[in-house]
Amino acid sequence: MSEELNEKETTAEAPAEVAPVVETETATAPEAEIVPQEGAVEEAVATPTQPQVIVQRERGFSHYVGFALLSVLCICFYFMPGIAITFAISLIPGISLGAVAAWTFSAIFSVIAWAIFKMKIKGFKKSFYFYIGLCVLISILLVVIEILTEETNVFAKIVSLLCGAA
Repeated sequence: MSEELNEKETTAEAPAEVAPVVETETATAPEAEIVPQEGAVEEAVATPTQPQVIVQRERGFSHYVGFALLSVLCICFYFMPGIAITFAISLIPGISLGAVAAWTFSAIFSVIAWAIFKMKIKGFKKSFYFYIGLCVLISILLVVIEILTEETNVFAKIVSLLCGAA
């Protein structure tokens, strides 16, 4: 039993001896870190004085055509829920819509769908993501209808409806 007491006393003394060594090492560490930071500040001050060259390429006609096409596709994608509802309404026999009426109804239905999402879901960002999800879901649904039914030609009829040819 006396051996166990001696071992406990030696283990209790060992951490007390190690603690001052740790304190002296941490006291010298911040002094070593200060010197490189001063040199880094001098280098950062020297870099903004160098001249900067900005190279800008001229944009061709294809750039503007691509931008216009992407803008139209984004607008059509945003109005996808309204366009789908308007297309479904135009399939009812006896109802014919002109291009202006089709775009107007598509815009009204899309804004109503957006307002429903905005009222039901708190937060602009979250409601925006859910609305984009709805647009993607409707797009996938239209593609599936196009693939499964060979005679429907969904996208051709939607384009002709929005252009006023229907």
